[in-house]
Amino acid sequence: MTERPLRADARRNRERVLAAAQEAFAAEGISVPLDEIARRAGVGAGTVYRHFPTKEALFEAAIVDRVDRMTGRARDALNADDAGTAFFAFLRQMDSGGGVKRDLVDALGPRGEQVYAGPTRELQTAIGELLSKAQQAGAVRTDIGLGDLMSVLKGFFIAIHMDSADSAQRERTFAVILDGLRTR
Repeated sequence: MTERPLRADARRNRERVLAAAQEAFAAEGISVPLDEIARRAGVGAGTVYRHFPTKEALFEAAIVDRVDRMTGRARDALNADDAGTAFFAFLRQMDSGGGVKRDLVDALGPRGEQVYAGPTRELQTAIGELLSKAQQAGAVRTDIGLGDLMSVLKGFFIAIHMDSADSAQRERTFAVILDGLRTR
């Protein structure tokens, strides 16, 4: 059975709910109540439940959407003339452009890696290609593999939110990570 496309108003409501959920989950993690998401979206709780029967379903949709967008940005960066600049700009965008949020920290946990395996694998593939191009261009150390990079980034994301770091501390810490990736 094929799923019927949503009416225009229902599609807009779904998008509003998803945007409000991303904002709320990014700020507060999965603990935010669905009623609060409905309020932020300007819809009733019934509308939220109609599109997302559980908070977990909404959280998953929000994460998958965010990961898909990051994957698109990584793929776009692959077309840049300067692979090194594109690589570091993409990492910087992950940090400042919404990548380092409570929702991704929650998703990086053991359950999250299983639930988001497909989208995460696509993101990691795109990041791996970007890393490889930056290494070939001589901008990134060649002794760093994708696993190393993902471990460092994951540790950074988790540490920043667990320690409630201020923006200056986050910036200094991320600068150290970027400097450690650069060729000497």
